[in-house]
Amino acid sequence: MITKRIIPCLDVKDGRVVKGTNFLNLADVSSPVKLAQFYTENGADELVFYDITASSDGRKLFTDILAETASKVFIPLTVGGGINTVEDFDRVLKCGADKVSVNSGAIKNPDLVSAAAQKYGNQCVVLSADIKRVDGVFRVFAKGGRENTGMEAISWIKKCVASGAGEVVVNSIDTDGVKQGFDIEMLQAVCDAVNVPVIASGGAGSKQDFVDLFKAIPDIDAGLAASVFHFGEIAIPNLKRELYKNDIIVRLK
Repeated sequence: MITKRIIPCLDVKDGRVVKGTNFLNLADVSSPVKLAQFYTENGADELVFYDITASSDGRKLFTDILAETASKVFIPLTVGGGINTVEDFDRVLKCGADKVSVNSGAIKNPDLVSAAAQKYGNQCVVLSADIKRVDGVFRVFAKGGRENTGMEAISWIKKCVASGAGEVVVNSIDTDGVKQGFDIEMLQAVCDAVNVPVIASGGAGSKQDFVDLFKAIPDIDAGLAASVFHFGEIAIPNLKRELYKNDIIVRLK
């Protein structure tokens, strides 16, 4: 059985980490540099850094704050936000990212995934999919969850994985920030459709939610969360001990 990963997510706006509910009502949390250092020292397996308004603002990702953050991180770092070209991959990787997450950029240019995978390898390309139920159908949203693309999510994810995405982050807009548990139905549908690592995002409110996730979907690779870690509601070492007690394999310090 593969080791399950616990991944904090830094949603960065104007150089500060923020958090909201259902992708709205953003509140200031902390400095990404300080938080990155804290998580590196406190048992996180990886870290995700999203410049959450880069795409909606139509600009490139802020590289100065990214480079400073990356300098404090000694675990794998995935970076996303405003990734629209292979050159954007190159720029972010040179700032210290290990993997690059693409969302709206792949929706605008479906060839981006295959071009980046060919240049940097599948393991470097992470598809981040913001998904919401619309009339009972999983739909892909763009621009930080603001824009319904009309695309059916599972077929879109399968297409991107076939093009070279080596990992998928599934962001459930329906459960984001609600703290009532992960979106098991949505995540199971994605895991059934692809054979690359799938990361669950959106809905964590307690240690039990992570236990339930890994028990319900043994194939899921990782659980990602933001506010419950940022505000100290869940300490990662405590979470990992709880997972270990429930026969879920994790990396203990």
